[in-house]
Amino acid sequence: MLLFASTIALAAAALPSEDILAPGPQGDLKRSLTRTEDPAAPVVLIIPGSGPTDRDGNSPLGINAGSYRLLAEELGAQGVSTVRIDKRGMFGSAGAIPDANAVTIDDYVDDTRAWVKTIRDATGTDCVWLLGHSEGGLVALATAQEEDAVCGLILVATPGRPLGDVLKEQLRSNPANAPLLSQADATIDALAAGRQVDDADLPAPLTPLFAPAIQGFLISAFSLNPTQLVERISKPILIVQGEADVQVGVADAEALKAAAPSADFVLVPNTNHVLKVVPPNDVAANIATYADPTYPLRSVSWKRSSSS
Repeated sequence: MLLFASTIALAAAALPSEDILAPGPQGDLKRSLTRTEDPAAPVVLIIPGSGPTDRDGNSPLGINAGSYRLLAEELGAQGVSTVRIDKRGMFGSAGAIPDANAVTIDDYVDDTRAWVKTIRDATGTDCVWLLGHSEGGLVALATAQEEDAVCGLILVATPGRPLGDVLKEQLRSNPANAPLLSQADATIDALAAGRQVDDADLPAPLTPLFAPAIQGFLISAFSLNPTQLVERISKPILIVQGEADVQVGVADAEALKAAAPSADFVLVPNTNHVLKVVPPNDVAANIATYADPTYPLRSVSWKRSSSS
């Protein structure tokens, strides 16, 4: 079993990383393996959050926090090997499919299973820990329904509700969206029911959010209920939630814990969605850390018994 204790990450000597490949649909999937000196070290596969998020935790949509790279460095200093991935169709895995939008959660599950096999082959480990961040937590939960070679799950800032419900709440958090809410809700409900929507009927501000190219993915994601998935998992689970997260709330983590009573549960103070230490009640400062890779990471200490 694993236990995590909240700590502020200190500067750690970076372990060398190497690119390893896994088979994708039409080309290779690529990721970085940061390997510790101990061949028996646990291996954590970091599954990224939504959108064009790369293996470092950055995105061309204005995110440059470097959270996954920093987390890998900190875990490496604690004797844990990690693998950070590029999603199919993106970045180093761009050759896996021609259209990165033409994916579903099931596709990401297939890729995660391919990564698990490749990691086991490369390291000799019996099983792999899945660390899913945000939407990546949903992928980790779905993968654990099918893949036996999973040691356990680490769910970081993972929604405890269907993603459509999370999106509704995020839209409501901005008063300027009030005129759009009725149509946004109807669109989310249609997608959750498995129905495509005509973007010509949407107000212009909603068109990028529900573009036809991504509706297939949204349908697959909105159809899943994280609490139903987590309650079916018998392996060790750790739920980690930052108390200053403005995207996924403490209530989501509590819902996951209620559905999986045996899970370890850690609320990390003054920590936001990209795992950075932030001042309390300062949304502007919170969001500013999304673009600052030098800002301190709020990380976790890994402790394990011989059974893990």
